[in-house]
Amino acid sequence: MDHEELGAWLRLTLSPGVGNGAARRLLSRFGLPQAIFQQPEAALQQCVTNAQARALCEIPAAWQALWDTTAQWLSGAGPEGPARTIVTLGDVRYPQSLLDTEDPPLLLYLTGPAQLLAHQPFPSDRCLAVVGSRNPTAQGAENARLFSRALHGAGLTIVSGLALGVDAAAHEGALDASVADVSAAATIAVVGTGLDRVYPRKNLDLARRIAARGLLVSEYPLGTPPLAANFPKRNRIISGLSQGTLVVEAALASGSLITARMAVEQGREVFAIPGSIHAPQSRGCHALIRQGAKLVESAQDVLEELRLPATTVPGLPEAPAEEGAALEERAEAGSENNPVLTALGFDPLGLDALVARTGMDTASLQVMLLELELDGRVARLPGGLFQRLGHG
Repeated sequence: MDHEELGAWLRLTLSPGVGNGAARRLLSRFGLPQAIFQQPEAALQQCVTNAQARALCEIPAAWQALWDTTAQWLSGAGPEGPARTIVTLGDVRYPQSLLDTEDPPLLLYLTGPAQLLAHQPFPSDRCLAVVGSRNPTAQGAENARLFSRALHGAGLTIVSGLALGVDAAAHEGALDASVADVSAAATIAVVGTGLDRVYPRKNLDLARRIAARGLLVSEYPLGTPPLAANFPKRNRIISGLSQGTLVVEAALASGSLITARMAVEQGREVFAIPGSIHAPQSRGCHALIRQGAKLVESAQDVLEELRLPATTVPGLPEAPAEEGAALEERAEAGSENNPVLTALGFDPLGLDALVARTGMDTASLQVMLLELELDGRVARLPGGLFQRLGHG
């Protein structure tokens, strides 16, 4: 879009009291935003409230600064780095799956490979949201990574929220399976800030890698800080872009359950991975399963439920995914001769309980736990707990 059209779209998004619903009514009646701002107040009142009509007739105080900043951001991408663009409701690149939801955003700010942004950035029917706890168990984070790797290997784009924990692991797994020739986004990160910021800062390098092989997406204007209210709201975009939502781990009160609820409201599938009955991070998944979410143990379960053929990404080696039942079989085989792994089972356990189960003295047990931890077969959790990893 040209400079004037950009300014009109930004003014529409900034007009106080004019939400997405009112803006869509105006666009449906008058066409592009420039036409809206050419209307007299009386004409606007036929679509929106009197207060909204008055607001539309006044230029927002922050509009000029945002217009200038956004124009600079769009023109500031380097020739070798990721490209930047803004997709509006009227753009042919706007994702149809999101357009079909109850509250599609007016604008989507995008950062990603130039070849994706120039044509169709969003896969039409092969996106899956993978979400979960910001503080997952070691096995939960591993499940998120392995499932995402296998599902992207089968041709799905993984959508998540760039948060710590399960979100980051899901993005990592998809990137693990990505190839150099970017014909489709490996993973899409929907963020709750402006795209000129990365939150949390710990994921800055991950965000840069996603921009090279996938998409960073936001509905929020540049400069928007990490406000708490924005993150639950952006979850409707995560679920709306996707055919289904896979919840890896989630507490009973978590943003992941909000995403799952939105997916149900949007008519999408919800999947959940069961976990330990002793882990708070599994209770949300168990609640979803009781409410009708599909229990999954492997990536194939998801593909079959979505009725999608498992098409390998071009250039990706055709190796079986080490997740689900395969992980369990390897874990059982690896623990046959190790009394500590046998005693641990798959639930987090404290040192005193392990002493009681194994009959070992504390010093010897701690040495063995350290060796298993260094081998990547056991993880040390907060609170003095230990957990066996599924591939250990």
